[in-house]
Amino acid sequence: MTTQRTKTIPRDISWLSFNERVLQEAADPSVPLRERVRFLGIFSNNLDEFFRVRVATLKRMIEFGSKANMHLETDPDKILEMIQLEVLNQQSEFSRIWEGIVDELKAEKIFLTTEKELNPTQQEFVKKYYDEELSSNVIPLMIESIPEFPNLRDKSIYLAVVMWKKDSPLKKKYALIEVPSRIMGRFIQLPSPKSDEHYILLLEDAIRYNLPDIFSYFGYDQYNSYIFKLTRDAEIDIDNDISTSLIQKIEKGLKNRRKGKPVRFVYDREMDPGLLEYLIRRLGLSRKGSLIPGGRIHNFRHFMDFPDNVFRQKSKRRRSIDHPLLLKRRVSDVLMERDVMLHVPYHNFSPIIDLLREAAIDPDVSSIKITCYRLASQSKIINALINAVRNGKQVTVMLELTARFDEEANLEWKERLEEEGVNVLIGIHRMKVHSKICVIRKRVNDQNILFGFVGTGNLNEKTARVYADHFLLTSNQRIMSDVNRIFHFIADPRNGQYLRDCRTLIPSPWYIREEMIRLIDTEIRLARKPKNHAGITLKMNSLSDEILIAKLNQAARAGVEVRLIIRGICCMYTQNAKFRFPVSAVSIVDEYLEHARVWVFNNKGKPKVYISSADWMVRNLDHRVEVTCPVWDEQIKQELIDILNIQLHDNVKARWLDNQLSNEYVRSSRKKIRSQVETYQYLLKKITTTSETGSH
Repeated sequence: MTTQRTKTIPRDISWLSFNERVLQEAADPSVPLRERVRFLGIFSNNLDEFFRVRVATLKRMIEFGSKANMHLETDPDKILEMIQLEVLNQQSEFSRIWEGIVDELKAEKIFLTTEKELNPTQQEFVKKYYDEELSSNVIPLMIESIPEFPNLRDKSIYLAVVMWKKDSPLKKKYALIEVPSRIMGRFIQLPSPKSDEHYILLLEDAIRYNLPDIFSYFGYDQYNSYIFKLTRDAEIDIDNDISTSLIQKIEKGLKNRRKGKPVRFVYDREMDPGLLEYLIRRLGLSRKGSLIPGGRIHNFRHFMDFPDNVFRQKSKRRRSIDHPLLLKRRVSDVLMERDVMLHVPYHNFSPIIDLLREAAIDPDVSSIKITCYRLASQSKIINALINAVRNGKQVTVMLELTARFDEEANLEWKERLEEEGVNVLIGIHRMKVHSKICVIRKRVNDQNILFGFVGTGNLNEKTARVYADHFLLTSNQRIMSDVNRIFHFIADPRNGQYLRDCRTLIPSPWYIREEMIRLIDTEIRLARKPKNHAGITLKMNSLSDEILIAKLNQAARAGVEVRLIIRGICCMYTQNAKFRFPVSAVSIVDEYLEHARVWVFNNKGKPKVYISSADWMVRNLDHRVEVTCPVWDEQIKQELIDILNIQLHDNVKARWLDNQLSNEYVRSSRKKIRSQVETYQYLLKKITTTSETGSH
């Protein structure tokens, strides 16, 4: 007997719908102009990664045939067609928004100028800048005379140049220049005629201005140039050669990534037709699903770093709040008395670093174990851990070497940590360690006490300023004993008993889906009894697991009130006439990136509340080490529920997640509630309450 599959929205189409919400922020006139430019950069960066990973995966499936496609409800060829159509539509909308933003920048006296619009002073500046700063990083390639076409970098932009002599217009030559934005940055601020005006030139336009000098040796006097970029398959193939260490495999994979198959070619639609045909042929591109015509500017991801100083309205990012329980006290001393929940970036991330620094110098602390997935480039976390080793502590760091696009950085961290004497764990074959956990062992009154934290986000002080996450800091021995068991499993993954022995934490692989089904079934049973209110509230980044979606469908049909806050992928069809109560499903895209996972089950009015590092996706539930942690402290539990309720009432930045992927804003006649602002105010009030009552 075959099991009927649950009908779901294709994951990749749902993801594109999420990126459309990012584009909506760029179009929203109520968003400060600087932030709107940044959202265009985020949209572009997201789309680049989507093509590197998801589109590349679909193309691999087509190559591998039917066996690779078994888990897809829709044929990958069909999905690629849908992607191509949606991307072209979004690209058109992107261009429309950008044209409007350029006009608004001009109104603010910010001029994004081109090489043809420079005044004499600016021309002299650009010539001098090229000669003194840029020329040593510009290496032109006469591509027609090179037998083997150069291996073009992913993430780079290229200037394709057509040259000819005025008296011989049909004898054209082609050249290629990599724009060195990695080294030089993308934006050049030019001398301005007036003090309140700002002129900005893109790096490639500085090169364009100097083309006659660059190619003077060849005697050409006519030039046209066009920007393009190539997106490659970014997946690292870790083969099964047991004689090769994981580190060698990753290093090999990183080298191969630079030669990955092209999955997208984005180019200036004004490009010379002969040059375009030449590039398509030499790069071995397919016209089907690979070629995306665009405007003059590409790699908009750089616009996330558009110069701040040119805007009259400066950034008004809210200052993070110091947690009221941690004022003027050691973090570890507070944890010996009670649990603390940090809600970053509303709360300052520094108590996490402070906790590690305290442990590093505490003579009674013997060991620290911590997982690291994505670290800041100048990581204070790492510095604290190195100091702990120097002070004689045993330090174990689980460093996930296969964290996508952070592999290279993590290899460097591994080398540095091991040089300092840290015990570095490097992951599990075919399984990422994505949990955010730390356990510290301390001797107190002749007893070993464990304390630390369980979180939903990365231990990265830079992203903690913009990623909204929760960290439970605790000395609860049941929770910390389970955290310790997770580390034993990571060190010895063949011994699944460590995960089976967890009594409070719900780990994956193997157990999160199973436990969620049990909790949903409890709500279903309650809903079927008279006068019972059954409810489930789920917040996460992505919901795509078919088994859990089927279970939520069953719950909604049985009369369970299901409320969803899903930032990104939502594959569930949320509108169904058979649901006894409508499923409320929203996505919030705003100043902060909603990254937390919080799950609440009504449980007859005594809510069960969990925070987790896992989304409800197959990869998180079956192929990663994740941790879901119950929240027992009643005041913290209520705090999380209150924050979720604020988000569920957002009518400014929330969009409905409907079956049509319409991304309609949630609007109502009641007062405007922008959840990120309201959450900040809610937590700010906690400071006054705590100082007045002396309690949480």
